[in-house]
Amino acid sequence: MYVSEGVRNRPLRSARLIHTVSGIRWLEDRHRDVSPGLMERAGAAAADRALHLARANGRVLVACGPGNNGGDGFVVSRLLLQRGVQVQTLFTGDESRLPADAAEALHALRAAGGETSVDFGADSAASLSLIVDGLFGIGLQRPLEGRHAELIERLNAIDAPKLALDIPSGLDAGTGRILGCAFRATETITFIGLKPGLLTLDGPDCCGDIGVADLGIAGTESPGCGQVLSPAMFAAELRPRLANTHKGSFGDAVIIGGARGMIGAALLAGRAAMHVGAGRVFVGLIDATVPAIDPVQPELMVRSAASLAQAPAALAVGPGLGRSTEAMTALRQAMQGRSPLVLDADALNLIAEDAALAELLRSREAPAVMTPHPAEAARLLGIGTDEVQADRVAAALALAERYRCPALVKGAGSVVALDDGQWTINTSGHAGMASAGMGDALSGIVTGLIAQGWAPARALPAAVHLHGAAADLLATEGDGPIGLTASETIIAARRVFNSWIATSGARLPQ
Repeated sequence: MYVSEGVRNRPLRSARLIHTVSGIRWLEDRHRDVSPGLMERAGAAAADRALHLARANGRVLVACGPGNNGGDGFVVSRLLLQRGVQVQTLFTGDESRLPADAAEALHALRAAGGETSVDFGADSAASLSLIVDGLFGIGLQRPLEGRHAELIERLNAIDAPKLALDIPSGLDAGTGRILGCAFRATETITFIGLKPGLLTLDGPDCCGDIGVADLGIAGTESPGCGQVLSPAMFAAELRPRLANTHKGSFGDAVIIGGARGMIGAALLAGRAAMHVGAGRVFVGLIDATVPAIDPVQPELMVRSAASLAQAPAALAVGPGLGRSTEAMTALRQAMQGRSPLVLDADALNLIAEDAALAELLRSREAPAVMTPHPAEAARLLGIGTDEVQADRVAAALALAERYRCPALVKGAGSVVALDDGQWTINTSGHAGMASAGMGDALSGIVTGLIAQGWAPARALPAAVHLHGAAADLLATEGDGPIGLTASETIIAARRVFNSWIATSGARLPQ
């Protein structure tokens, strides 16, 4: 039942579905009559992982809370006891108020000779071989405080492997927000399927390695579910090139941006479009005083922004654009044209400030995509950045619906939403990508794919995953995560993209 690659935050293909909390409840209701019950199955899967993670010849501490997550913990304790493991079970709830399944699991634990305690001694912490967190599960909505917050901080401070059941206590399963404080797991075994909070915002910092115990409900969709991004989703686009082609076969990409002091942003985007295979790349600069050549990438054709704003090509508007009159004019002209658009950075800020531009985006017939970071997404939605971060999936879906185009919300666990309600979370990439120019490189990758004929709704998620995979490749080779640059990821993206195409007839990475 349990699946895991053993790679930090990289779920397997069999665990690609991501369920909302309401979706998980829907699945639970539909499968309550399975035998043995879901709690028993969850506890059995978790006990197997506990045996795998626990250090030799030490005690296992299982912390159980007042709800069904605590019930999962009681099952783990019982099964470990029955396998000869020395177990201490903490119970922080009120036995009289336990849900029926959890109360039954506690009774079964005691019938097997297990006992519960309300605390553990600090002097015994050094002998722990594993800590199992079954305090709070996916139903938690309020910030943890008082004795529960204190207990979690004490558990976090202990030097022992840590296994979270379903989700680390204190982490919002729907959003990835830390509610007051959160358990910091070495590994999280989540039940039935993935939840958004495991993969985005604070989730990657709290969950450790993620595994899924599907409890016999593998691959079942739930209302409003999403998916983990993988190359398999756009495998149909990954075709080797024919020999009888020329540069015109792979389209033109145009980057509009590069105001004074920000020319590098537009050039980075242009280089990225070229390195993922666009046939020709033009860079239209707002700052007309600079030399009409990129000395690092002389293959780029540098022009004025005004001359390229309505070019019949895949257009990206925003990298280093600024908010000048010239920038506004170029953006408006591009939006009035019929070319597919990638909108980023100051293009998004200008749209957020101008109702006419926003309506122009909503009503245009040619496709567009937008790639905001959380602050830009907040401006586009007219809310605070903290509100975007509080529910990144909802924010991405709201952007896609409001502006009628695929939308990305960047960050840890970037979220891509389509205007038909589909959404995905990307798990490639790492914290080394928090450096200048990364967003410009991403805009160029998206534009380069669209130039080659990719539908924007496929190019956006593909580019997001490719960009992160390039950074992952560099990190495995010792180039990062710290000190990684956007320019390096552009070159690595070419390598990863070619490797995907080379293996497109075989099984792609999931």
